[in-house]
Amino acid sequence: QVQLVESGGGSVQAGGSLRLSCAVSGYVNNMNAMAWFRQAPGKEREGVAAIVDDGATTYADSVKGRCTIYKDNAKNTLYLQMNSLKPEDTAMYYCAADDWVRPGRILRVDEYGYWGQGTQVTVSS
Repeated sequence: QVQLVESGGGSVQAGGSLRLSCAVSGYVNNMNAMAWFRQAPGKEREGVAAIVDDGATTYADSVKGRCTIYKDNAKNTLYLQMNSLKPEDTAMYYCAADDWVRPGRILRVDEYGYWGQGTQVTVSS
């Protein structure tokens, strides 16, 4: 079993920054991929960024150049550094993990079996 707990969300003005954290406990060594997703009211959950066990990263086009996903293995924590935030980044952000994500599907919701409860990010104009 794997438990994921997000933190770091909040309210910021456009152009600001936030760093989201995801504390991971349980069978963390089995996780092949970890990712951040987000869901805005009335919209489907979408992939934001992902990292696999060799360190390779993938980003959604909407956040490329503004967000960085990284892990601290010693702390069993996943991070998402978000800069130059826009009002359209407003959403609930979720951390996800799985022990096997198929190639080419790294930002697909249905590839992940473990999810956190989410942390809210609100960006005002």
